[in-house]
Amino acid sequence: MKQYVFPDTATLKRALQRPVLDQANLESTVKAVFDDIRTNGDQAVREYTLRFDKASLTNLRVSEEELREAGNKITEELKKAIQTAAANIQKFHAAQKDDTIRIETMPGVSCWRTSVGIEKVGLYIPGGTAPLFSTVLMLGIPAILAGCKKVVLCTPCDSKGDINPAILYTADLIGIREVFKVGGIQAIAAMTLGTETIPNVYKLFGPGNQYVTAAKQYAQKLGLAIDMPAGPSEVMVVADYTAKPEFIAADLLSQAEHGADSQVVFVTTDPQLAHKVEEQLAIQLQQLPRKELAALALENSSTLVVQRPELLPVINEYAPEHLILQTSFNEELIEGVLNAGSVFIGNYTPESAGDYASGTNHTLPTNGYARQYSGVSLDSFIKKITFQNITEEGIRNIGKTIEEMAIAEGLDAHRNAVSIRLKDLS
Repeated sequence: MKQYVFPDTATLKRALQRPVLDQANLESTVKAVFDDIRTNGDQAVREYTLRFDKASLTNLRVSEEELREAGNKITEELKKAIQTAAANIQKFHAAQKDDTIRIETMPGVSCWRTSVGIEKVGLYIPGGTAPLFSTVLMLGIPAILAGCKKVVLCTPCDSKGDINPAILYTADLIGIREVFKVGGIQAIAAMTLGTETIPNVYKLFGPGNQYVTAAKQYAQKLGLAIDMPAGPSEVMVVADYTAKPEFIAADLLSQAEHGADSQVVFVTTDPQLAHKVEEQLAIQLQQLPRKELAALALENSSTLVVQRPELLPVINEYAPEHLILQTSFNEELIEGVLNAGSVFIGNYTPESAGDYASGTNHTLPTNGYARQYSGVSLDSFIKKITFQNITEEGIRNIGKTIEEMAIAEGLDAHRNAVSIRLKDLS
């Protein structure tokens, strides 16, 4: 990791820059795949799956038997862990349900709002170097709680056409039945456009690499909704002398191991702690099976030693996907955090808890999008529909107001829609 000790403003800004992706080339690739799948449907999906995943598929859809058998291919310990995580995630997201409240804005004029699940949603589950079965929980549970009528799940298979059994077991556990062996751009295109086998959806969810992210953004241009423009994973750890360097190093590496395009940032007020964390990174990195990927991510990452008043400006400027606070003044920092996807407070709150089992959602805005986006929640899967009912008394009370406003805007038909009713009542 590059280290900056009390950097000036310009240096600090450079240190917080994320790796830049070539979006122009990505979009041309994405468009070509979308155009092919629009024309050739399942055939194109199979060809891309053969080209990118080296799998020759007859059936794109996972069979009921494959879903049932998945549980026999993982340990009882893992099944119990998934069940515990599912219960926590269910509990946290169920608490987000809104009650319908009916308001009488004036006598005879009643208004209310109801939450309705988005009818068809598509979930993308990465399955390459790290098959993220935990993401099935994070997306599937709120989708089902929201009452989405169709939940479509796409995830890449291996060269034999198999999907990681933990992904299938988790989907089966929470009740997702439409699972497809498709990954990458072709999965996003298929769920956007629909094919003979894969249904089109109204909103897309899920993390992915730069190709998946670019595909989701292209789908958005075609009129589809997406959860957020999420990209490579990232974490910012903010700590002072009270923190444990071995904990900090472990937290940084837990994000760095996602992939070479991930980024981690360590911010501290203590130069000695910065040195100790570097030592711990070197030690712990060598113990990781994915050390090569993590090492590449660390090359794009920084350690910043700053004065205490600079901490909040640095946090809010970077707008991290994950923010870990390990200081003696966490409460002070919490009050000033404006831009972050999810915040982890204290020495014993690793980011891994949110990734898996504490209950919060791990699908979060990256690349600075935490400035304007929230992470996935129950609200992400619902629409809010407003209703109103006006009685005879109500139209008498509000009618003159509507007429005057319509006249001022020059919309006589709007005025007449009220006037004709008032005349009828008189």
